[in-house]
Amino acid sequence: MNTLIVNEQIIPLDKEGYLKNLNDWTPEVAEALAQKAVISLTPAHWEVLNAIRDFYRTYDLSPSQRPFVKHIANTLGPEKGHSIYLMKLFPESPAKLAARIAGLPRPSNCF
Repeated sequence: MNTLIVNEQIIPLDKEGYLKNLNDWTPEVAEALAQKAVISLTPAHWEVLNAIRDFYRTYDLSPSQRPFVKHIANTLGPEKGHSIYLMKLFPESPAKLAARIAGLPRPSNCF
């Protein structure tokens, strides 16, 4: 079983590294998930993570890439709501990686 240990607590992950139980998420868990992805979270990362968590609370789903970029543009401004900016923060697949670190399910429409 894939797990993460945070503050001596064992956190179960699925085979792709997403939390099995969304209630296990804490900022410390986010830091550990980011570390597994070789990312040091900055205030810019946290801004995006908080925005994607708000999206999930509102719509009860993790956004795929296009809705993710659009939501970031609407909430954080057009200078942050574009793929290049998000790729710098969350390489390869920003929607998937941001969702994983934010403790959300894998976006269903992301490859």
